[in-house]
Amino acid sequence: MAERIALVTGASRGLGYATALALAGPGTHVIALARTTGGLEELDDAIKAKGGTATLVPMSLTDDPALARLGLSVFERWGRLDLLVHCAAQAAPLSPAGHVDDKDFDGAMALNARATWKLITIADPLLKAAEPRATAVFCDDASAGKFHAAYAASKAAARAVVEAYAAESETTGPRVMLFTPRPMPTALRARFRPGENREALAPEAGQAEALLAALGD
Repeated sequence: MAERIALVTGASRGLGYATALALAGPGTHVIALARTTGGLEELDDAIKAKGGTATLVPMSLTDDPALARLGLSVFERWGRLDLLVHCAAQAAPLSPAGHVDDKDFDGAMALNARATWKLITIADPLLKAAEPRATAVFCDDASAGKFHAAYAASKAAARAVVEAYAAESETTGPRVMLFTPRPMPTALRARFRPGENREALAPEAGQAEALLAALGD
């Protein structure tokens, strides 16, 4: 069997980093996408240390031309995508709904919602080319309540897009899944709860293993 080609977004830290590292190894080539070059280089070193291989993609998911070039590059090199794990997210600053800054709301919608849709448009043909074993996983977060207007709205919009995609793909593929990890000590969560006891949170590595278990790995 040909090696599995897996694209992981948000791969420079947090759950994306842990998932990319958990996937890496004999039989899987990881395409690691993130904005932070240093984090990607650290991931590459860790992947090589366990005998795996990776392609690093330092870019923002809100860069439409770069995303289109990525899709073309994946097609030209492998002709398919076996697994997509979308972990990238943006934490808009907490604020009362009536005081959310325009750029913060627009930024959350751009990365959390619009980029999810755009990623699907790029990845879907590649995933379909790998059928019947292709899977797309989108990491969800139900955080809501006071001061979460921008973040919660953008994640709800992304969830609606993924649920529609899942329903549309039920008979034709790929398999589409939402994965909601337990609260983790990520930088994103720290922005929402800066004084929280991080020792009580679930390690990212454990949640990455839970994600792989949900895949059947």
